[in-house]
Amino acid sequence: MKLQKASCFAIYAVLELAANPTHQLSGTEIADKYGISAHHLAKVLRDLGRARIVDAVRGVGGGYQLIANPKRLTLLDVIELFEPIGRRARATSDAKTTTDASAALRLVLNELDDHAVATFRSITISTMLKLMARRPWANATSASRPARNVVAHR
Repeated sequence: MKLQKASCFAIYAVLELAANPTHQLSGTEIADKYGISAHHLAKVLRDLGRARIVDAVRGVGGGYQLIANPKRLTLLDVIELFEPIGRRARATSDAKTTTDASAALRLVLNELDDHAVATFRSITISTMLKLMARRPWANATSASRPARNVVAHR
């Protein structure tokens, strides 16, 4: 599954703000850290503000602060602000074919969508911060590679 840029940018911003709850961060600081467009991130932060997830403080020393509870805010809450997800996403793009193969495929894809939505609904921002702190991917890269057969040449 691939998320749209706006959804990813929103998740990055929310995670940064949740990781620094006592500080206000500017959109530029967040954009620079992730190497993303500050202009695009500003639009995302505006939408997060409208959804009452972040609050903006203008002026010198201003920035953004997370106002949503990171223990209750889920990935799904953030993603749904920027894109349809699950069955809603496919409802607009489904071909209206009625073959057995298309009906069977739609059934399988709907089940996958249901699992994705349930997973995004079950993962809170707080859980994501804990996952980031553990960094399981740092060890997984070498452990997940299959061992190569090394033949010594003499």
